[in-house]
Amino acid sequence: MAIEFHQFLCLQDNFGLLAHDPATGATAALDAPDAEPILAALAAKGWGLTDIWLTHHHDDHIQGVAALKAHFANARVVGARKDAARLPPLDLSVVEGDIIQLGAHNVRVLETPGHTLGHLAYYFVQQKVAVVGDTLFGLGCGRVFEGTMPMMYESLMKLASLPDETRVYCGHEYTQANAAFALAVDPDNAILLQRVKEIDSLRASGKFTVPTSIGIERATNPFLRADNSKLQSHLGFDHANPVDVFAELRERKNHF
Repeated sequence: MAIEFHQFLCLQDNFGLLAHDPATGATAALDAPDAEPILAALAAKGWGLTDIWLTHHHDDHIQGVAALKAHFANARVVGARKDAARLPPLDLSVVEGDIIQLGAHNVRVLETPGHTLGHLAYYFVQQKVAVVGDTLFGLGCGRVFEGTMPMMYESLMKLASLPDETRVYCGHEYTQANAAFALAVDPDNAILLQRVKEIDSLRASGKFTVPTSIGIERATNPFLRADNSKLQSHLGFDHANPVDVFAELRERKNHF
């Protein structure tokens, strides 16, 4: 049986996400922004919490762990080995390439440093679903707080190399805000123009713009298009190294 994903809002614009294996009852919370809405979602679904998988150490992704553990004492907390000192106590510390299981389903750990040095993504292999935290957003990417621009670009390219049909769950509902910047730097992208109309329609009706997909992000997200000649030309970076183009994009977005 396929993994069931259930997404909902936490805090102001964080996403809560549950992944549930109907065959075994195993359920993982992907990050823990706020225990209350996660507990409410579990109750509404009739699921018990068996796992808490963390993408990175920022408070808006981990502050609900203690309260969740108070309700589900045996829930397994998973996070980056290299960031264990900055995360809640881990039951399983993981590194690049590790395979962890949710029920009978394999999930591959991807190290995606840049936003933070210990950032992780989780790739559900059979379902072709990537949970990417704050590395990749709809039409955007996370700020480079701890890593370097080349490091962040490499992490984004790692995600971009996943199959086009991969569904992508990110940490925040930022897509509509990111669209304005994307249009400013990639104004002649017809696929982007159409996507922005769809995004505006979704938000006007109160719907989420996530999950997105690797394919649509590759076609429309400027941070995955640093090697595109038209985008480079618009920036005045013709024939530049894509890492340098990415760095320019990220700096412009920081002040947009």
